[in-house]
Amino acid sequence: MAARRIRSNIAELNRARRERRDARREARGVERARREQHTARREALEAALPYLSAVRAPSLPIPGSLSRDLTVATYNVHRWQGLNGVRAPDPARAGFVIHEIGADVTALQEVLRPFGEPDPLERLAEALRLHLVFVTTRVHRLGEVGNAILSRWPITSVFTLDLSFSRVERRSAVAVQFSGVGGTLAVVATHLALVDRTRRQQVESILSHPQLQGSVLLAGDLNAWRRCEATRTLERELIGQEPTTWPRSFPSARPVLALDRIYARGAELLDVAAHDSAAARRASDHLPVVARIRLAP
Repeated sequence: MAARRIRSNIAELNRARRERRDARREARGVERARREQHTARREALEAALPYLSAVRAPSLPIPGSLSRDLTVATYNVHRWQGLNGVRAPDPARAGFVIHEIGADVTALQEVLRPFGEPDPLERLAEALRLHLVFVTTRVHRLGEVGNAILSRWPITSVFTLDLSFSRVERRSAVAVQFSGVGGTLAVVATHLALVDRTRRQQVESILSHPQLQGSVLLAGDLNAWRRCEATRTLERELIGQEPTTWPRSFPSARPVLALDRIYARGAELLDVAAHDSAAARRASDHLPVVARIRLAP
């Protein structure tokens, strides 16, 4: 009797071991299939870069349309990861700063839209009752990264500019157009290259685009830590004068570089300043830059 119980217990232990082994094999198979699916998706997305990924209108839009006087902001949100870039993404921090500024149009760079999770950019736009467009520039291990524009006004058209003139850096721009009682306006949001020569090519490509005629605003992280041919061209073509003093915006804790800028053509740049609030110093490694604009009559 005791021997039978021992044999029965051993058989039960062996059966439990087999079940645990089979469960582990199944879990590994599921994880492998998930990774393969994720890799296939990334490869398919990377083959299409850059691409228009999202165009959304809020469920409760703010009444109104483009007027002659407007406020425009540009903000590198650092993939929502805060000042040092090592924290878990927290879009609410940057969202509070965007709400704090209250601009009519906001250009965003380094926006992360994570895979397999609710889109924080769409949630932010919906909460602030803003129209949204997003262009994916590159595929990060956590999701899509690119440029976005948030707008108080409806967007009449949108298009993407591929600015990847280097095999090292993926770059793009998203451009939108508005119309209203103030006339028509095109706004370009971009994040330019680190290399001077590539940055000059990108600026030439933007300025020569056939759809960017009339009143145009160029807003973004230009990575121009010193005056270069790209910034001279922008000041000459979009402002009509040089040099211009730009507010320091990087790093946000103690800004020393004027990387983030807003240029205007067919419009007057009334003033431009960094938004240096306590929240902005924590939400990203860049401070937002805000400009008051008056469109030409």
